[in-house]
Amino acid sequence: MRVERLVPGGLRWRLAAWVALVVVLSSAITFVAVYRGTATQLRRQIDKELAGDSSELEHAISAPGHRSPREVVEAADRYISGQPFSAGSTLLFAVIPGGGTATNRPELFTRGRPDNGETAAQQAHEDRSAQRLLGTRYGYSTFNLPDSGEVRLLKRSVVLSSGLPATVGVAEPLDSVSAAQSGVARAFILAAILTLAGALLSAYVIGTRFSAPLRRMAAVAARVDAGDLHPRIHGTGGASREMRVLAEAFNHMLDRLTEAFAAQRAFVADASHELRTPLTVVRGQLEVLAAQREPSAPEVQRVTDLVQSEVARIGRLVEDLLLLAKAEQGEFLRTQPLELEPFVAELWQGAKMLAERRFELGEVPSGTVQADPDRLTQALRNLLANAVEHTAEPGGLVRLSLDTPAAGRVRFAVEDDGPGIPAEHRELVFDRFQRTDRARDRASGGTGLGLAIVRAIAEAHGGTVRAGQARGGGGGARIELELPGFIPARPAPTGGGLVVGTPGAGAPAASPPVGAAHSRPPAGTRGGGGQG
Repeated sequence: MRVERLVPGGLRWRLAAWVALVVVLSSAITFVAVYRGTATQLRRQIDKELAGDSSELEHAISAPGHRSPREVVEAADRYISGQPFSAGSTLLFAVIPGGGTATNRPELFTRGRPDNGETAAQQAHEDRSAQRLLGTRYGYSTFNLPDSGEVRLLKRSVVLSSGLPATVGVAEPLDSVSAAQSGVARAFILAAILTLAGALLSAYVIGTRFSAPLRRMAAVAARVDAGDLHPRIHGTGGASREMRVLAEAFNHMLDRLTEAFAAQRAFVADASHELRTPLTVVRGQLEVLAAQREPSAPEVQRVTDLVQSEVARIGRLVEDLLLLAKAEQGEFLRTQPLELEPFVAELWQGAKMLAERRFELGEVPSGTVQADPDRLTQALRNLLANAVEHTAEPGGLVRLSLDTPAAGRVRFAVEDDGPGIPAEHRELVFDRFQRTDRARDRASGGTGLGLAIVRAIAEAHGGTVRAGQARGGGGGARIELELPGFIPARPAPTGGGLVVGTPGAGAPAASPPVGAAHSRPPAGTRGGGGQG
């Protein structure tokens, strides 16, 4: 058994402690209620008995034949002596002015020598108690009597049938109340101990059962923390729905983590390979050049050009990697309201300089989009460059179209008539260092990061990017970049059609109507309007 199981700090022990606390508090509240309720009920019963005894004593001394105080006292003595009360139990007394006091406890009401082996001090204490007893208020009260302890007293002032005033008193010890409360306390303590033990055992067993999936998760998490990403949580069929959902989410998280680590390892391996290849070429060429005692000028120039080309490749690769790293930071974008028409016009003019292709620009919605112009330009240029790389000159088709698929969103779509992207690779093309076209080698200048950068820029804007098949049934690829934050422009007051470019005086005369004006090359070029 591991040490952690013996330490009272786990879920099972905490659950047992909370259950014990609840049981103790509940038992304490119930005990107080029953303890006080028992005392109250017994006191009410005693008060009822006192009222009955007092009424009987009053009836005994109120007989019509008792005219003088002396006769009343004698009648009271006869009634009291006929009761089965011992000297230490119920106290009865009747005080008749001019006749004296009749009682079953005469030592409380007569001053004299100590009796029953009592000392003078004890007798003096009894005398003071008798004085306090006679001086108490009428009605019910609690009083402490010598030799009897705490008693419940009912003292009444009555007028007899003969017209004589009298004071009638009855007192009964409260030992029965104390005894009943002691019994309740003992019973509750015993029941509370047994209940607490049962609750602790039940809570520990229940906690053990319900925390078993959590302990398995903790064990799996410990193995994952040690570097093993293969274990999963199984055997939750009998667990609660919440535990099953948690286990499934935990397993899904581990799957994602495994994929992320695998992608990271692949990325590091690919990046190392991409950097190693140009470095190997540079080192090899420099070694070849160094092996020659007097290399010719053409050889030096050849090596210089090759080294510069490879260094430029390394620079582009490093810049792309830095861009992808910055995409995960909060200050990657500097967004601003961007007018679509002038932005697309400027982008399109630069795109036609990439190569000699058949470039076509579709309709451009009028409005603004909240975006970073530099990053959005970089993403769209990567898509256009990707389309150019997969089409043949001079007549290969490269088309850019825009539309608004939903309110507040704008979609850029770049299409070509190249070989297209297989359906099983349309999600992979946005991963780093992914090349679906194996015919292209690194000599073409590609690093495999262009579409990964596009996805990073799209996600940073809160948008999406996806690949598909070009529309029209002619094959080719279609990559859509969709962004939020589009605000359409208000309709122009005149009924004229929209044109691509910046409206107003000074607009370029070459700004054609939207559509086919860009689909034909200008004079002096071959194919698609781009320059080779």
